[in-house]
Amino acid sequence: MNLRRLRSFVALAEELHFTRAAAKLFVAQQSLSKQIAELESDIGTPLLRRTSRRVELTPAGEVFLAAAREVLARFDQGVAEARRVGQGEQATLRVGFVVGAALELTTHILSEFTRRHPAARVELQEFGFADPSAGLAGATTDVAFIRLPSSTHGLMATPLFTEPCVVGVSASHRLSSRDRVRVADLLGEPIAIGRTDDSMWRDFWTLASHRRGRRARNLVETRSQSEEVEVVAAGMACSVTPAAARRYSPHPGVRFITIEDHPGSVVAVAHRSDRRNPLVASFVDAATAVRDREPGILRMIQGTPGNR
Repeated sequence: MNLRRLRSFVALAEELHFTRAAAKLFVAQQSLSKQIAELESDIGTPLLRRTSRRVELTPAGEVFLAAAREVLARFDQGVAEARRVGQGEQATLRVGFVVGAALELTTHILSEFTRRHPAARVELQEFGFADPSAGLAGATTDVAFIRLPSSTHGLMATPLFTEPCVVGVSASHRLSSRDRVRVADLLGEPIAIGRTDDSMWRDFWTLASHRRGRRARNLVETRSQSEEVEVVAAGMACSVTPAAARRYSPHPGVRFITIEDHPGSVVAVAHRSDRRNPLVASFVDAATAVRDREPGILRMIQGTPGNR
């Protein structure tokens, strides 16, 4: 099996016409037919059905087409990266993240990746509430630290840890002196929520699964973490948020209280399933390696701290 046969098969699968596919590849139709026959022989099963009127993919051909496209894309990306490096340019990995990234694991992960790839250039970009995918949905990043649950259509996510949730309330709020609350204590409260079209993300942070199908009322939309904190401090709304808000978003007018019965938020390293950058797999490997060797940091992140 070789790349020439894969390219021949992909071209024919896209055109579903031997003459057009041969013209696209700048080869004779007889040569294309031979490439396809040899490929089917290598694999051991028909990939196409041929009749006098049409060409169509077999079920095996449909499966193989996805694999062939991925192999060719990775190979072409590798060639492009190798050429850039050979010409003195650095290979670049675009890393997106939402607020907090991977918390205290972030610097360890970045250090581990740069240790493995000292010649690579890492470009970091933070994304606000509007894009929980941290640039992956629009392909402006190669890999990202995201929070689940959120819409992950077309993405592959590797969980790193699960963090407890807390509710932020103003210092004068009726619940501010409590150490712990239950979701039932919050269902009648106005909730601050980031402005986004991701319904899964919105539902989680507005406690939708606890509302028995009823829509949350009195939602206050915000565009950033700092804006959300100010809204809470002013007593305009409460905010369901990760426990790390205590460390990353402290405010003298806000109290963070542990929520006993709401699931934790999962932090994951994610990438597109059709990824093109060969550095992505290495970044994911570095992230999981750091996660596995830092149990102390994980225990601190995943613990359920008391109120401050």
